Amino acid sequence: MKIARFSHNDGIRYGILDDDEIVVLEGDPMFAGYQPTGDRVRVADVALLAPVIPRSKVVCVGRNYHDHAAEFGNVAPEEPLLFLKPNTAVVGPGDSIVRPTISERTEFEGELVAVIGRIAKNVSAENALDYVFGYTIGNDVTARDLQRKDGQWTRGKGFDTFCPLGPTIETEFDTATARLETRVNGETRQQAPLTDMIHSVADIIAYASAAFTLLPGDVIMTGTPAGVGEIVAGDIVEIEISGIGVLRNPVRDAAPAA
Repeated sequence: MKIARFSHNDGIRYGILDDDEIVVLEGDPMFAGYQPTGDRVRVADVALLAPVIPRSKVVCVGRNYHDHAAEFGNVAPEEPLLFLKPNTAVVGPGDSIVRPTISERTEFEGELVAVIGRIAKNVSAENALDYVFGYTIGNDVTARDLQRKDGQWTRGKGFDTFCPLGPTIETEFDTATARLETRVNGETRQQAPLTDMIHSVADIIAYASAAFTLLPGDVIMTGTPAGVGEIVAGDIVEIEISGIGVLRNPVRDAAPAA
C-alpha cells in the first residue's frame, strides 16, 4: 500500500492512497498502525508532504552503481561508502530545490530510498529487510563544486532543500523488478534497473547498523546510477521508480543575502 503524509485544512495527517482519494488514518502508521478515521479526502484537495521526516538522520550511500562511479573516474568501493545528510535538508514533492548562492554547480541524483520502521542495531543482512517500513524516492541534490573543494561531502550535500523525498511510501515493493528514471524538463537523464546496485538494501542496512543505531523514520538513500547532471533555476526534476511513483520538484535560485 502507498502511505501519504499530507496537509489538509491546516493540519498534517497520514493516509492510504486509494486511486484519487486518501483514506485518512488516526496517526502515523509507523507508530500508530493503520486505524482509519472513517474520512476520505481527494488527492486533488491536499498538499502531499515529504512522506517521512527522519527522526535523526538521512543515511546515504555513495558510488553504489559501477557506471556512476566510472563517470567520475572512481572505482566502486568494496564496502558501502556512507555519508549523512541533516534532516533539515528534507523537502517534499512539489517543493523547490534551492540552489545556494555560494555554489556555481548544483546537480541532481535520483535514488531509491528505504524507510526504517524499527530500531536497528547490529542486524544481519539476512534479517535486515524486516526493519524496513517501506520505500520512497529521493533526490541526493549536490553542490558539486563544494563537494570537490571540501574533499568531503557534508556541506556540498547538506544544504536545506537538498533531500527531496516522496511522493508516498510504498510498503510492498520489489527491487528485483523496478527501474529508476530521472528526467529534467521531460528529457531522460538517468535510467537503470535497481538490480544494478552494487550493495543491496539489506547489505547497506546491515553495514550501517553495525556502526550506528537506525531509528524508526530514518531513511537510507541507496545511491544513484550514471547520468547525474546540472540543474538550474526554472528546471523541473522528475524521478520515477516503477511501483512507487514520481517525485517532482522545481528548481530556483536562493535570494541574495541581505
